[in-house]
Amino acid sequence: MSRLEIRLAPINRSVVVKADVARSFAAFTDRMGRWWPRTHSIGSTPLADVIVEPRVGGRWYERSTDGAECEWGKVLAWDPPGRLILAWQLDANWKYDPALVLEVEITFTALEGGMTRVDLEHRNLERYGDKAATVRDMVGSDNGWVGILKSFVADVEAT
Repeated sequence: MSRLEIRLAPINRSVVVKADVARSFAAFTDRMGRWWPRTHSIGSTPLADVIVEPRVGGRWYERSTDGAECEWGKVLAWDPPGRLILAWQLDANWKYDPALVLEVEITFTALEGGMTRVDLEHRNLERYGDKAATVRDMVGSDNGWVGILKSFVADVEAT
């Protein structure tokens, strides 16, 4: 018998930023620690920064106020200023799992008037197995990517 693979729909979210593509990409990648919600941390001490190393294979991680670092994933594609793909390697219990790879693709599209549409797709959620639907609901919620992207827009537009 063959196994039936069930694919879960990805999370898709979009926002429009009052900033050009280059500025939007730089804010997303270089300043993630400024706009990432402090409540969205896996460390044992308060979140101080979120870092995306600017290259394929670079780390995506958090640094706590005590200097400790917690891995979140890595950079799978680095195409400034139009596209970025990050490996999301947090399991259903919010622990780093190097064997788990989901993808978060972010694209930056120029719009009229110097604005940018930022599209985010978080995919391969079925890799969570029986916890996939629960995690998808959490990550796709107002407290997940919806709120995170609102923080991003507010930071970009304030600078």
